[in-house]
Amino acid sequence: MADSDEGFALDIRSALSGLVGQAVTAAVADGSLPPGCPTEAQIEVPRQPEMGDFSTNVALTLAGAAKRPPRQIAEVVVAHLPASDDLCESVEIAGPGFINFRLSPRWLQGALGEALRQGERYGTSRTHAGQRALVEFVSANPVGPIHIGNARGGPLGDVIASLLAATGYEVRREYYINDAPNNTQLQLFGESIRARYLQALGRSVEFQDNWYQGEYIKDWAEQLQAEKGDAMAHLTGPEGAIEFAYAAYPMARRVLEEDCAALGIHFDVWTQERRLVAEGKVDETVGELRERGAAYESDGALWLRSTDYGDDKDRVLIRRDGRPTYIATDAAYHKDKFERGFDLLIDIWGADHAGHVARTKAAVAALGYDPERLIIIICQMVRLTEGGQTVQLSKRRGQIVSIRDLVQDVGRDAARFLQLTKRPEAHLDFDLELARKQSLENPVYYVQYAHSRICAIYRQARELRFEWEPAAEADLSLLAEPAELALLRKIADYPDFLQSAAESLEPHRLTVWSQEFAQLFHQFYAQCRVLGDDPTLSRARMALVSGAQIVLRSVLGILGVTAPERM
Repeated sequence: MADSDEGFALDIRSALSGLVGQAVTAAVADGSLPPGCPTEAQIEVPRQPEMGDFSTNVALTLAGAAKRPPRQIAEVVVAHLPASDDLCESVEIAGPGFINFRLSPRWLQGALGEALRQGERYGTSRTHAGQRALVEFVSANPVGPIHIGNARGGPLGDVIASLLAATGYEVRREYYINDAPNNTQLQLFGESIRARYLQALGRSVEFQDNWYQGEYIKDWAEQLQAEKGDAMAHLTGPEGAIEFAYAAYPMARRVLEEDCAALGIHFDVWTQERRLVAEGKVDETVGELRERGAAYESDGALWLRSTDYGDDKDRVLIRRDGRPTYIATDAAYHKDKFERGFDLLIDIWGADHAGHVARTKAAVAALGYDPERLIIIICQMVRLTEGGQTVQLSKRRGQIVSIRDLVQDVGRDAARFLQLTKRPEAHLDFDLELARKQSLENPVYYVQYAHSRICAIYRQARELRFEWEPAAEADLSLLAEPAELALLRKIADYPDFLQSAAESLEPHRLTVWSQEFAQLFHQFYAQCRVLGDDPTLSRARMALVSGAQIVLRSVLGILGVTAPERM
């Protein structure tokens, strides 16, 4: 069992994997298996509970090397397993050669005791203590409110940051503001603000269809006119449009911050692209690429030798007219991140940036950094539905459902949780009707209801003047009913699960796992009377309820979702 004083989590999968590894080593040593058989075993939770608590397919993976049927290999492995009565109640071989483990109730009860001792630290670890991670996400162009279509990266990045922190990383959350003068969207935004500004001065201006149509453009332009009078009316051309965009930037920045705050997201750092340009970091980075021989001139432009680093073709760094491309500024930005001392960089990008992944990693490698230290996650957009119909969104046309509109409609908890129910690379339909429901049909309500039930049990215990603290001193051996053991297994699995979700950077697994956990708690509540006639059994069950609350509060906290006491 882990050292609770250090906050280390229990490690069921590693323990079982270690047993299997010892068995394979012993079998190789006595000639039952051929030399060279790998000793690492993947431990998974079976799809069907009757198959056991955990399972490994190690026999199937060894079949090729051992040149024997998987079931025979499974028999050899099981025969060589070290004694583990405190951990495993039984070990069985199933199907073509799966090895299924059923954990000992004593071990499960001990895991609950560990959860009660560790409290809110339970499940977390110091695996990556001393390492620093930077998670950059949202990073929408500063041209208006964040709408639901591209807001999915917000909860995704925020929860990834929390997962990394749960494994010991020192984490920073960062928003990258794409406001360099060569940004096409910023140019259109500036044109839009200028036109509305001139209209506010009483000038006749034809507003073009490809400009931003939202009412907020008119509001910001009118604010600008009220502050500046006609002092900006002389600014014309592309340069003038950029000046208008920069003048409106404080308004956009304020809205972006408020949008993110509505979703429970707060950034440690806001980095402006134009600052990198103004401070010469882009020129410095391009110069370094030249010095490293990673850039060359051709057809009047400067190119990155990105094919040398895994890209499908070389990319232009500096155009013929001397303007840097996105890859040049992105290279400077990521160099800046590494220079700030981060060991791991996580970028959350929209699907429209998928083509930039290989070239960005190539630029990082060309600058001498390990591209494996940069992980780029592509996030598909959200499709908003209501009544079976898709809600059409367009920031430029002004048809916006902002993230604040969504939070006001369905609440922050539903807005976050439901956006995390699928893998980021999968398309997501956000059902407004489901999100509004205050019933068990709503996944987040279902999970939160489990926590509110726990709080109701506490209130009932206090009304009955039933003393159950300290829960860790209860006789946990009394927890032997199937519903109790099922909940104990899930509590015991939480540290391993949390570590796995953090290592794979998969927040969607938390939403699935939390629903499974809530289901097990609801079943326990229905089948096992917590506060009954036997005070000793009641104390044990109150301890189980306390352990369930520790886990629920932890997983909901990482998801950024509240754990309500009443619903």
